[in-house]
Amino acid sequence: MTSKTEKLLSLLNGQPVIPVLKIASVADAVPLARALSRGGLRAIEITLRTADALEAIRRVAAEVEEAVVGAGTILDARQFDEAASAGSKFIVSPGITSQLLDAAKDSPVPLLPGAITPGEIMAAREAGLRFLKFFPAEQSGGIASLKAFASPLADVKFCPTGGITAKNAADYLSLPNVICVGGSWVAPDDLIKAGRWDEIEALAREASKLRK
Repeated sequence: MTSKTEKLLSLLNGQPVIPVLKIASVADAVPLARALSRGGLRAIEITLRTADALEAIRRVAAEVEEAVVGAGTILDARQFDEAASAGSKFIVSPGITSQLLDAAKDSPVPLLPGAITPGEIMAAREAGLRFLKFFPAEQSGGIASLKAFASPLADVKFCPTGGITAKNAADYLSLPNVICVGGSWVAPDDLIKAGRWDEIEALAREASKLRK
C-alpha cells in the first residue's frame, strides 16, 4: 500500500460517513463544518459544484481546526491544484484520468478517484491506489457489484457514493471492502439554507454511530 493511500485511510478510516456537501452560500461553510464536527463527522467533502466552493474550503481550513476538509467533484489538474491551494486535505473525483493521476503524483494531497469497472479499478491499482470512490454506487450495481469485486480485487477498498442514504448506509458498511460511505443526507439543503445547525449536528451524530 502506498504512503498516499495510507494517508487517505488515516484521514477517513474510522468515520463511517463522509458528508458530501454543496455550499450555495459561503457564509454557511464554517457553521456547517462545526455542526458536523460536533456530531462526530470531522472529515467533510465540499464539492466544486458551486461558485463559492473554493472560498468555502479556504474558510473551513482556516477557521475550523477540528474539521478535515476535502474537495469533491474535481475533474482536472487545474481544479486539483486550486483545491489543494485552498487548503484541501484530500481530493475526491468522480472518475480517474491520466491528468488527475499526474497531478496527484506531484502533490502531497491524496486523491480518492472514482472507479466502477474492473478496468478502471485495475488502472487505479497500477497507479498505486488501493482506496477508491465507487460512484455512482446505486446506479452502478451497488452492493452486488462491490461483493463481486471483493475476491478478485481483494486488496482494493472503497468509499461508495451516490444514492447512499440513512436507510442503506449500514448495508454498504457491512461489506469487507468498504471503508466508509459518502452521502448528503446528513446535511440536507433545506436545513443548511435555514441555518438549522442543531438538526444537522443530530443527523451527523446518528451517522457517526453507523459501524460495520
